[in-house]
Amino acid sequence: MDVRILVIDDQESHAKATAESLERAGYKCVTATGAREGLRVLENDQVDVVVTDLVMPDMDGVAFVKQAKRTTPDVEVVVMTAYDNEDAVIDAMKAGAADWMKKPLDIRRVRIVVEKALEKQRLARENVDLHRQLDERYSYAEILGNTPGMMRVLDTVKQVAGTNATVLIQGETGTGKELIAQAIHRNSPRRAHRLLPVNCAALPEGILESELFGHEKGAFTGAIAQRRGKFEFAHRGTLFLDEVSDMPYATQAKLLRAVELGEIARVGSDEPIKVDVRILAAANRDLGLMVKEGKFREDLYYRLRVVMIQLPPLRERLADVPILVDHYLHEFSGKHRKRISGITREALEMLMRYSWPGNVRELRGCIETMIVLSRAEKLDVADIPSYAVGETGDRTPVPALSGISIEQAEKALIKKTLEDVKGNREKAAQILGIGERTLYRKLKLYGLSAAGKDGAREPDEE
Repeated sequence: MDVRILVIDDQESHAKATAESLERAGYKCVTATGAREGLRVLENDQVDVVVTDLVMPDMDGVAFVKQAKRTTPDVEVVVMTAYDNEDAVIDAMKAGAADWMKKPLDIRRVRIVVEKALEKQRLARENVDLHRQLDERYSYAEILGNTPGMMRVLDTVKQVAGTNATVLIQGETGTGKELIAQAIHRNSPRRAHRLLPVNCAALPEGILESELFGHEKGAFTGAIAQRRGKFEFAHRGTLFLDEVSDMPYATQAKLLRAVELGEIARVGSDEPIKVDVRILAAANRDLGLMVKEGKFREDLYYRLRVVMIQLPPLRERLADVPILVDHYLHEFSGKHRKRISGITREALEMLMRYSWPGNVRELRGCIETMIVLSRAEKLDVADIPSYAVGETGDRTPVPALSGISIEQAEKALIKKTLEDVKGNREKAAQILGIGERTLYRKLKLYGLSAAGKDGAREPDEE
């Protein structure tokens, strides 16, 4: 039994007698004849349990318990006393003592009390170890995948999470950029504070500035009161700037100042306000290319790109589809109270042949649909939505888009997605990760109909 016990008693004979009785029970013991000597042993030796006298000439026993628990938090302390001093015993227990015994000692009780203290310590250590394992296992639980690309992503996330570095997360729509931001924040020193997301593409320039930096009363029409922005609310926490590539050029200059100097000014005020905020930014377009095209500030780009995380599209990591499917099977069968035991090999292989233009978000929605509509306990080919299965059970992969502009690539993606969902605009918007109104504006911009055909026009809405 590899347990070490420290026995402290100012009467050396009593200390040795107690130690000998515990050694006969199989414990290793060391003795000390004073509290200060005992503290030195604790500092220099591995000790599991301390059995100590409560009244000692060189230090009060309660003070010893406090000091012992402060320097060695997981050590269990059992106090002994020959006096009827109930208040001192209570104080020692409040200070962290595990138990107490009355002198003269009953050797059988000594062994029972020590065994109890060791069991308490064992459970506490197991609990700490379990929490450590759970933290390691589940703090990155949303980052699913075993392919080399995703393993590199996970490794970078683990390295950067414990720092305050600004991170730029790039990837196509639906690849899970916000999940990466959440994983970084949850494992950062700022995890006790807020993670505030801001969708930079969803708000017009003036409103976006107010949302980020706040505004003063009367700063613009409708500003009837002073308002704090996301930077102030995220103080000591993390701000997640989603779709930062769509941020207006003028707003980028103000963001640069906030990132560089750690200060902002509300709209309508020149008074600087200091903020302590970590910035995580995400973009579904190549910011480096946008810099070359003059559409994004170069200085801001380099400030945001202290660490770059590039998320691969799902079509480049199809080997991860089984892991993702299994995860979503458990998630949605529980959510919708459906008894789903798994998925057939044929159905899984078919899902792995699809190109998934909407990436992980599209796969997630697909599995939820399959579970909701399934009549059997095992998902099969017949449960796969029509947009993910061609007549032959195969899909033509998305053509390579290198060598064309972002606008042309976006048009091609929207057109392909609309064709896949047979013109269902709601489904297409869900797969693309944008609102229906945004999709409608892009249809008009690119001259597409809801079916994805070129040159078609639809009646104006709103």
